[in-house]
This record gives sequence, structure tokens and C-alpha cells, in this order.
Amino acid sequence: MRNAAVTGHPIGHSKSPLIHGYWLKQHGIEGSYIAQDVPPETAESFYSALAEHGLVGCNVTIPNKEHAYKSAEKLDDAAKMIGAVNTLWLDDAGVLNGSNTDGLGFLGNLDQMLPNWDNNGNKAVVLGAGGASRAIIWALLSRGYTEVYIANRTLEKAQKLADHFGSNTIAIKWDSLGEKLGEADFLVNTTSLGMTGQPELNIDLDNLSKSAVVTDIVYSPLRTKLLRDAEQRGNATVDGLGMLLHQAVPGFEKWFGVRPEVTDELREMILREMGLT
Repeated sequence: MRNAAVTGHPIGHSKSPLIHGYWLKQHGIEGSYIAQDVPPETAESFYSALAEHGLVGCNVTIPNKEHAYKSAEKLDDAAKMIGAVNTLWLDDAGVLNGSNTDGLGFLGNLDQMLPNWDNNGNKAVVLGAGGASRAIIWALLSRGYTEVYIANRTLEKAQKLADHFGSNTIAIKWDSLGEKLGEADFLVNTTSLGMTGQPELNIDLDNLSKSAVVTDIVYSPLRTKLLRDAEQRGNATVDGLGMLLHQAVPGFEKWFGVRPEVTDELREMILREMGLT
């Protein structure tokens, strides 16, 4: 029996056990996936001793992604570029491997919900310069976007990300957002603005082309104000729930040897559990 977990602090809110439990049952796998509270001060020692805790691997969420990055003995290219790890697994030699699947989850969601969304994409605007934005910038660059503008209220944070990812990324001031939206093929919110319990994200979309794709990593509520505003003016939109589902796929495959699928049934189950239907 193989056991995996989602780790972080606090962790009780995580929907990951529902997702992985669904796949374990679907594929008839004798295994388990639990939520394990791991405070940041003990995180690195915990991850370095996964086998001793009876785990073959785990997911990592706030605030432990950088601790997991430090603990991993081997990192894939995404983790190296993003600078954080959300998926750990022990390989056949017992080596602790680390990956960041947030970017792949972001792309998988768009590919499923809006096929060919990136066919004509060249310029993207990313709202926010926090941890989530790193994975999304990496994802957009990996799909061939030649200009990724990072808009953040603190320009210094945006500039730090632009310096990290190179010449195809450009930091811009929040008050110059309107001008850059006029050039954008793609717009994504990576901030917590618009999330239940947080202030709304209020931006003027007047300059945005109606052919541009708009997405939001927030999934509670499922249709944020940004997505509603974009839909009303005719833009194609994608909500953030699928990113949560798709980022879970690679870890499950590493731990349990089967690559699961993100189905409509899984999505509906998570929506019911979250009270979003």
C-alpha cells in the first residue's frame, strides 16, 4: 500500500484529498492520500524523511514550497526556474525528487476548457507578482509568448520577477495597465483579489481586445468579477478550478503509477463539495 499526502500549515481546507481519493477509488488502487499539517519550522526535516513518515511522496502548499525546494535532492526544470516545489516523490533509488506542477496545471486547465487558446498568443499581461505568478509566467513563456508584462502595485516585486525570467518579461506600473491591455492577447489574474473574503479586483477592460483570453486563478467564487466583466464584453474566459485539478495529475502518476484524467465528473464533485454549484 502506497501512501501520499498534502502538506502545509494550516492544511484542513485543502481539497487535494478529495481529488486523489476520487482517483484512487476510480482506478481501484490500494493506497491512501491524507492531509498532513507540517509547520514551516519543521518542514525541511519532514520532507527529508518522507519514507520514515510512511510516505512515497507528497504535495506541498503554503507556506512550505520553498522549504520543499531546499529539501529536494533532485529538481526538474520547472522547479528550478520557478524556485519552488509543490510535488515531492521518492524514486526507486530512494532519491527525493521535486517538481513544480502549478504551471502545467495552469496550461492543462486552459487546454481542456478552451482548446487552441494559445494559437495566436504573443503578448500576455500577468496581474500580480506573488508566488503563483512565477509558475504562470514560466508556463506562458514555455508556450511561446514573446512578451509577458507583469503588473504589480509594487513595481520592485514585478521587476524582480522580470529580471529572473529574462528579456521576454517586462515589469510595468499598475497605473499603466490600461495601455498594455490594449496590446494583450491574454490576461490572467494571479492575485487573491476577487477571492471570497478579499477585496474585488477592479480594473478597466475597455482597451482589451475582445479576442483576448481572460482567466483567473481564483476559483472561489468560480466566476470572479474579472471573469464576469470579461464575459459581458465578449471575451473568452476560463475559471481557476481546473488549475487545481490538473496540477494534481503528475504527482498521482509518480506515487501510484497511473496517470489520471481530469473529467467533468471530478470537476462536478469538487464543485459540490465546495458549495459552488
